[in-house]
Amino acid sequence: MKVYELMTAPVLSVGVNETVEVAARTMTQYNIGALPVCGDDGTLYGMVTDRDLVTRCMAAQKDAAATRIRDIMTKNIACAATDMDAAVAAHLMGRKQVRRLPVVEGGKLKGILTLADLARQEESFPDAADALGDISENIR
Repeated sequence: MKVYELMTAPVLSVGVNETVEVAARTMTQYNIGALPVCGDDGTLYGMVTDRDLVTRCMAAQKDAAATRIRDIMTKNIACAATDMDAAVAAHLMGRKQVRRLPVVEGGKLKGILTLADLARQEESFPDAADALGDISENIR
């Protein structure tokens, strides 16, 4: 099974030049904990999580209305290609200890693969439990 068959698309994202405040409001409105960060042309530059907002903005006493996402986002993130085998993507998630894997084609965001996407296919994709185990192995 290929990633494009399981991924969630379209996916919400935030612009690299948006403020932390915009990202926080978007996360709150849609009840999500992470957003891909993209340029105007859809190029993926990173991810921003609710944890990034807290640790890199609030705890650092930065102004959320003035701080840009590019200044607090996580860069150099793991990604999956649309045609990647889903089992390979699950192992990548486990190795990188991430619950969400942006899906790109030509550097542009096409969707996102989550543990929930994998779990919904449990009968045809038993590696979802292994990926969760790998991701959570350092949590005790």
